[in-house]
Amino acid sequence: MKKSLLLSALLAVSAPAFADNLDKYREESRAVIGPFMQALIAENKKAVTEGGPESAIKVCKDIAPKMAGDISRQHGLKLTRVSNKVRNPMLGMPDEWEQKALKKLEKRLAKGEKPETLEIAEVVKEPNGKYLRYMKGIVLQPGCVTCHGSKEEIPAAVQARLAEDYPHDQATGYKPGELRGGVSLKRPL
Repeated sequence: MKKSLLLSALLAVSAPAFADNLDKYREESRAVIGPFMQALIAENKKAVTEGGPESAIKVCKDIAPKMAGDISRQHGLKLTRVSNKVRNPMLGMPDEWEQKALKKLEKRLAKGEKPETLEIAEVVKEPNGKYLRYMKGIVLQPGCVTCHGSKEEIPAAVQARLAEDYPHDQATGYKPGELRGGVSLKRPL
């Protein structure tokens, strides 16, 4: 009886501290992912302006992974974009936690949650240690159908470039407002 009371008291005292840490971790994650997403959007717009929609493929294929790698090394974490319908199976395959997070975000979006609030933060224990796991949802914007929409919406030049660069592409058939994937962050604690 005394042990269960002591355990209950310890949990009650530590719960607010854990919540404060999770809030802090969430803010830190936003501070990393927000600028990454803004830079990626800017690079995409620049590519489309300078060379048309097919030139934006190079941004997602080459520039985005390099940016994510640079940020990962700079901050001592793993930053990546993932989806359940991947364009590049070598880079975008979600792990188990990410698959569950994507499903949760998809359900929340379907219930009417605003795209800008779609995020999940969690501290998880894995065989190699304890990690902060964070995901920010990526909701398809109207301009994104040029590369991620239905076959009818994707111009022939873009389709040809996608077929060349991504022979196993599954990342099409989306409509604006649907969850395209997420930016995932994994940080050791």
